[in-house]
Amino acid sequence: MNIIEIYKKYELPEHLQIHMLRVAACCMQILDNWNSDIKIDNDSLIRIALLHDMGNMAKMAENQVTNPRFARIREEYINQYGKDDHKINIIIGRQEGLTDEELDILDRKQLRKNKEIKDSNNYILKICAYCDQRVSPNGVDSLKGRLEELQERHKNKPNGSMHDPKVAKELIQYAFAIEEQVMSQCTLSKDAINDESIEPYIEELKEYNLR
Repeated sequence: MNIIEIYKKYELPEHLQIHMLRVAACCMQILDNWNSDIKIDNDSLIRIALLHDMGNMAKMAENQVTNPRFARIREEYINQYGKDDHKINIIIGRQEGLTDEELDILDRKQLRKNKEIKDSNNYILKICAYCDQRVSPNGVDSLKGRLEELQERHKNKPNGSMHDPKVAKELIQYAFAIEEQVMSQCTLSKDAINDESIEPYIEELKEYNLR
């Protein structure tokens, strides 16, 4: 079963599908330009990236879901899995065959864990987190632009990872450190990762079989 068939099985809206495809495509571009003795399990990285936000339907606020079909899907998600989108990511990742090691990386790649990610030696974790933090709802952005967008979106959300300005400042500093760590292992500039550069990877990923 390819990834698009899996997305359809879970009835994900197109914007959520394309977000995960973009993140995975950014990962693929980095892998194609990897110039390091650090070994990466390419398939593990791509599998995690393609499934990293499967629970986001439950995270969407009720008043944001105006399409009756997606309102129904959101309600079904919550009834089946609960409202914690991160826990849903893990549940669905396990259902779709992610290994325990991959599930551990999926669990750790959260923005709020940027210090742990920075301090880790796991480059699958670093690359996946970095690419997710480069992709905004509208496409690939600079890290600065993306994090400013997140900070603006989270400022009125008490549970948001960037709600507290002091915490947000620290998370942003760690994010730039992660970017430096990842890009130092590539023959690629950070500006070379953009919507145009990842488009061929997206088309390839649509045929990607998880198992």
